[in-house]
Amino acid sequence: MSCFAHPLFDAVRAYGELLTARDWPAIDGLANRLLLPGKHLVPQDERLLADGLHYECRIAERGQIATRAENWHDLFNALVWARYPAIKLALNACQCMHIAAMGASQRNRAQAALTHFDETGVIVRVRDAAVMAAWNAHDWQGLFVQHAGSWRNGDISVVAVIGHALMEQALLPGRLLVGKCVVVQGEEDAMCVDAVAQAIGHQDVLTDPLQLRPLPLAGIPGWHAPQDAGFYRQAAYFRPLRDGRVYPLPVEPQVEPTSVGCFPRGAKAAD
Repeated sequence: MSCFAHPLFDAVRAYGELLTARDWPAIDGLANRLLLPGKHLVPQDERLLADGLHYECRIAERGQIATRAENWHDLFNALVWARYPAIKLALNACQCMHIAAMGASQRNRAQAALTHFDETGVIVRVRDAAVMAAWNAHDWQGLFVQHAGSWRNGDISVVAVIGHALMEQALLPGRLLVGKCVVVQGEEDAMCVDAVAQAIGHQDVLTDPLQLRPLPLAGIPGWHAPQDAGFYRQAAYFRPLRDGRVYPLPVEPQVEPTSVGCFPRGAKAAD
């Protein structure tokens, strides 16, 4: 069975022919296939890089997403742009805001958080906040075994894998992956993704890497085999909670249009 049948790749399965084709897709052909809103995949070559622009600024100012040929990391990045454009636009806008304030040679903790989510991010929806107590405590047996029914009936669910580096790492056999999560308390998957895009734009999330919840993805029921008691006792993977570590409350969806900019904290997008 192809590794792309794993739930990690659910969101990009619509582009399966790009993942399983014998030959790599040409970047021009990939750009025409994906038709990104206001953006365009362009080859990352010496001619492009001669403009001296920061990768993120080039996206914002020229709509150009520098893409390396025959590169899984950049192919998955392109697919996430196609699947979750509001998330990627919000991440890019906030990165550019910080670059303007800090300069291209310095990075603050918010930029680190944005990058971690862009590379390894996962959006998790919860309906029943009771499961959060186990997650808060890194009680992995509680989260994955005692609450296995909650994963199966959708009371807690991975609704979007944003991290293109996660997808790349999933190609390596036996790799146990950890997602860095933003959690939304809601009922409908698309609304939860929209809520995260809004929260990123308003700087309500991803202002510090420690806000991101680690989730050992192989612990999710059905995501790995075997999942016996010995598997969940692997402390090197299912790590205990560090002293003093506290996670933010889940995001709650707001009734407002999706914004794609990055606004001062607490500000609203213009109507």
